[in-house]
Amino acid sequence: MTDTMTEPLTDAAAVPGRHGGLTTQGLAVGYRTRSPRGRTAGRSVLSGLDLQARAGELTVLLGPNGAGKSTLLRTLCGLLPPLDGRIRIGGCDLAQTSPTALARRLAVVLTDRVDPGLLSVRELAGLGRHPHTGFTGRLTAADDAVVEWSLEAVGAGHLAERPAAELSDGERQRVLTARALAQEPDVVLLDEPTAFLDVPSRVGLTVLLRDLARNKGLTVVVSTHDLELALRVADAVWLVDRESRVHSGAPEDVIRSGAVAGAFDADHLAFDPVSGTFGLRRTARAAVTVDAPIDVRPLLERALAREGLAVAGPGSSAAAPRLSWDGADRLTLTGPDGQVVRVCGFHELTRTVRTW
Repeated sequence: MTDTMTEPLTDAAAVPGRHGGLTTQGLAVGYRTRSPRGRTAGRSVLSGLDLQARAGELTVLLGPNGAGKSTLLRTLCGLLPPLDGRIRIGGCDLAQTSPTALARRLAVVLTDRVDPGLLSVRELAGLGRHPHTGFTGRLTAADDAVVEWSLEAVGAGHLAERPAAELSDGERQRVLTARALAQEPDVVLLDEPTAFLDVPSRVGLTVLLRDLARNKGLTVVVSTHDLELALRVADAVWLVDRESRVHSGAPEDVIRSGAVAGAFDADHLAFDPVSGTFGLRRTARAAVTVDAPIDVRPLLERALAREGLAVAGPGSSAAAPRLSWDGADRLTLTGPDGQVVRVCGFHELTRTVRTW
């Protein structure tokens, strides 16, 4: 059995030792504090955690701010000692694994600011090979090939020769992800890897991590605030709610249980389990009859909801305000008082109905 992938493009089925995943048993995470009398006590943030992240799957860690996601992630990677319980990576107890062996099994990308000094992007990503290079730290041609692959995998190959200190936040996050991949680990833990990326890049990196998990047999655990994206892409979810309980399962499991709505719904925000998205929570002040093509109707409903108006259902009163789509962004509105107004575009529409 080997701890490393000898070829960065091999399939998961051809790579032994890739199926252990990450598990916890009775895990309690938090912080140890020292009293004025010198006594040490633990302050638990999350406890009693029996979690599993399977090899070949993308597991996302979700929860409100302050719920304990970063504390859990830092404990899973060994930066914080657990207050109780066990963590196993590939069947091996984390507490009994040497730092060298752990560096070959586990890669971590945290939100901490990294000072790359005078390193180039290629050199920064190349640091991920050090668990495999021995005492000299010299990279072989095979190591260089892995580094090249990792940069290309995250869409940063064109940055290879640039000084790492000149990168934008989003570019730096990609390169740090490449450094983690260059370790060729069994498990990859990432804390907010998409935080500084634009929307297309967030989707691209999240899908990349999911595909790497499946194609390489990796166990990938990602803490993220991109809730809607995570629920669409992830294979499994760990959701920390407001009462410090952790719900786990497929995205559909935690949606159907009401855990997502319970953790994130607010006075003006509500999660829709059907669409998997959030919408404004408002009491409609009026219902509007809408006559529009099927591709335009959802946009009109969205615009009306923003102004506190609902779309009337079948059998609604003939006296209800009416909105008709005339084509080419032109609309005809019949107000509550029977007055007919023609508007052009959604902005003019919302400005007009705001006075109803």
